[in-house]
Amino acid sequence: MKNTRWYFLMSCLFLILFSCSEKSGKASYDVVPKIQNISYNEGVGFELNSKTPIIFSKKNDNIQQVASFLADYIADCTGLNLTLTYSENIQNGVFLNIDKQSDNFEAYDIAVDKEKITISGASEAGLFYGIQALRKFLPIDSKLTSVKFPAVTISDFPRFPYRGMHLDLSRHMFSTDSIKIYIDMLAMHNINRFHWHLTDDQGWRVEIKKYPELIEIGSKREQTVIGKNSGEYDGQPYGGYYTQEEIKDIVQYAQDRFITIIPEVDLPGHMLAALTTYPNLGCTGGPYKVAQSWGVFDDVLCAGNEEIYPFLEGVFDEIIELFPSEYIHIGGDECPKVRWKACPKCQAKIKELNLKTDKEHTAEERLQSYVIQRMERYINSKGRKIIGWDEILEGGIAPNATILSWRGTEGGITAARQGHDAIMVPTSYLYFDYYQTEDLKGEKLGIGGYVPVEKVYHYDPVPEVLTTEEQKHIIGTQANLWAEYIKDFSHAQYMTLPRMAALSEVQWTLPEQKDYQDFLLRLANYTKLYDLYEYNYATHVFNIKDKYEVDEAN
Repeated sequence: MKNTRWYFLMSCLFLILFSCSEKSGKASYDVVPKIQNISYNEGVGFELNSKTPIIFSKKNDNIQQVASFLADYIADCTGLNLTLTYSENIQNGVFLNIDKQSDNFEAYDIAVDKEKITISGASEAGLFYGIQALRKFLPIDSKLTSVKFPAVTISDFPRFPYRGMHLDLSRHMFSTDSIKIYIDMLAMHNINRFHWHLTDDQGWRVEIKKYPELIEIGSKREQTVIGKNSGEYDGQPYGGYYTQEEIKDIVQYAQDRFITIIPEVDLPGHMLAALTTYPNLGCTGGPYKVAQSWGVFDDVLCAGNEEIYPFLEGVFDEIIELFPSEYIHIGGDECPKVRWKACPKCQAKIKELNLKTDKEHTAEERLQSYVIQRMERYINSKGRKIIGWDEILEGGIAPNATILSWRGTEGGITAARQGHDAIMVPTSYLYFDYYQTEDLKGEKLGIGGYVPVEKVYHYDPVPEVLTTEEQKHIIGTQANLWAEYIKDFSHAQYMTLPRMAALSEVQWTLPEQKDYQDFLLRLANYTKLYDLYEYNYATHVFNIKDKYEVDEAN
């Protein structure tokens, strides 16, 4: 009798201990960006635990890498360590396939039933976005023993093929590890283009082996202005650059996450770092200094000097080798024509080319167009295309150029009407160096302006004034982060997050699916991922706002 009682008590104790050690979480499909199509099904869903395998075809190394990402994401969020397998005989698990039929190569499907979760991509990229979605479904709890997924059928795809985010690393630069974290942030938000601004008046940040002086001289400024061009300086030399080996490593890191890096070498303006290195490339011959303050400077490349063209070609030869992107960004913005008007070489070039001033453009604007078109021909000869800021429309657009419309939407509209592709980047909606709150108490110094999360969210990149055919030339949108006042990576994260979440929904989700109040609820849950990875993000969007109305009659 004693033995029976003892076994009964021990069994009860075992059950109590076992039940206490079991901790199950539930997946949520309310993610950012919002899924295009989701249907909840009847029946029991899938329970994921440490014994669940991730199954994929061993014939494809890219699928194996995507599977490894998924295993890492699941471990990060839940503490569960899943195994990867090639086996085709397993019936239960998470299955990764590339068998979705779709014209959109980034599309994916997810099906959840009692036996399995199946993610089907239209390509490796589509599969990658499928695992990004699965990652966001997970609860964040490192002590879970299982996660229950309700039975669903999901079909998802991006609205735009070009979904970009920009980062200026010329004014202030960050470590290669920080850039990789930035790339991880983009991947988490389904962003597939990283626009990397590498050169400007305040510093040349990319190693060009043909011109080593660019990093020996052009990458360094003697000091930096304090505040907003106050006239006072910190007296501290500032400099740095990325080696070609570092760039190759970062490019591969991005490619593994299906992100294309688009490099920018700004010309013919914003070139003081290069002019300081090679004064013969300017209209006056110098002397020049790498800029110590912010703004637009009159000294630019001398368009009438034939020496600038082999220099630029030598630079782009190496840029093209480093970056396999279809697009190479050549800037073209904020180029004053003061020096060109007074420069004998530039005026001689204008005369040689028979460039005339008319009611639309000055002769000097047409000279800039000549520079852009000449560089476009060279870059096209290397099998690449150019992107430029909307100023390259002035004086006549280069034949095959894509426009980044930043001074509003007019540049994109003009480009689309002329049959050119355009990417919308208006300052009033998508400049993330602008403040995201009107209450600046406690905020770090910024350039100014006000672009809250709500304004980003409500932006529609496709102008209604365009015809249906013209609208097809709006291939996407991106946000820009200029770094004059952003001295460290933590501040960069703060300026982009959570606005990047709103941007991702603009880029990915169809307008009819969007709802700002619903987005806020999903965003509140989404920030748990920011916390998990220790991303620094602004919280203004969650603050309570007061509004007073006086009812005088009552």
